[in-house]
Amino acid sequence: GVLKFVEITVNVLVLICVGAAQASVAGFTSLGGFGTGSFSLNSAYIPFEGTELQQVRELDMQFTQMRAPCVYGGVAFSITAAALTLVFLVVGAKPIQQLRMGLLVGECAFNLLAGTAYVAAVGLYLHFVSRVNATDVCKRRERLYARRGYTSVNCAVQGGDAAVGLFG
Repeated sequence: GVLKFVEITVNVLVLICVGAAQASVAGFTSLGGFGTGSFSLNSAYIPFEGTELQQVRELDMQFTQMRAPCVYGGVAFSITAAALTLVFLVVGAKPIQQLRMGLLVGECAFNLLAGTAYVAAVGLYLHFVSRVNATDVCKRRERLYARRGYTSVNCAVQGGDAAVGLFG
């Protein structure tokens, strides 16, 4: 039971980190990367104006859309893994002597499969994040933000992405 709670907690941490990673790289002109790509300019300070603002908006939106498969895949995977772990937790909430051998074998197979799938999923997530970060859109976006002194908007793998890898 304790192991299952730890597994569920780690899945929730991965879910939080996937969302936080997307929100942290979204840029000034998008609402955490989850909205339509822009929000009222009166509600936040944005250091860009005119054509530069339009360029940043377009690049932020393109970048957010390019990262969307990573976000949606990470969210779907972590929720599915947490839900299946919760099912095994509920079904196996009896003394071990009362559990059927088939359930224990199924749970063991699930844990082996889930562990292997997580290694593959984290590798794919980081691969796709690195691919998106290597695009021309990311590099142009980085240069625009750097002109205004914002070096945190860059094409390196961010801390949230590293946390996804760590917890995964």
